[in-house]
Amino acid sequence: MSLPVIGWNEVLKTLRKKGFYPTRQSGSHIIIENGQGLWTSVPRKNELGKGLLLQIISDCGLTKKDFLELL
Repeated sequence: MSLPVIGWNEVLKTLRKKGFYPTRQSGSHIIIENGQGLWTSVPRKNELGKGLLLQIISDCGLTKKDFLELL
């Protein structure tokens, strides 16, 4: 299972399914949280690198498999 090349819009749309929502923006980074202490920032880029995407997934308490199922 390989991660697709996706942009910030698709990441936010997918993480909203798990209860994450944008709280503020700092420059080109959108800060998202779930209200239970988990948060991360998502850069507004059309293509996120695989390493960065894995870090965002990990910060949200998900596994790669969980994230791919939400897509």
